[in-house]
Amino acid sequence: MDCIFCKIIEGAIPSKIVFENDRIVAFHDIQPAAPVHILIIPKKHIPTMNDVAGEDDSVIAELFAAARQIAKEQGIAESGYRLVNNVNKDGGQVVYHLHIHLLGGAKLSPLLGEIQS
Repeated sequence: MDCIFCKIIEGAIPSKIVFENDRIVAFHDIQPAAPVHILIIPKKHIPTMNDVAGEDDSVIAELFAAARQIAKEQGIAESGYRLVNNVNKDGGQVVYHLHIHLLGGAKLSPLLGEIQS
């Protein structure tokens, strides 16, 4: 499998990890869109949110629990942050390994997304 996130999980590609347990890893995005931009991913390769199966529900809950903890540790929980999950091409997904973007550290636009033609 040629998944960049799986390679990060394996340690084949270095990353700046901020959180890790037996099922989740979180690391700084190499192309940040905000002062704090962290990717939170399951260690199990799940291509998109559409591919989440019933047995994966608990890891999805863990992703959000990790996001809360990381936001506190990064000092952005009180000021505010955004969680984003892009699904498939039209949703803006680039890496096909389920991930949540944790964005914060600055006032973010209330705009949820731009439609591109």
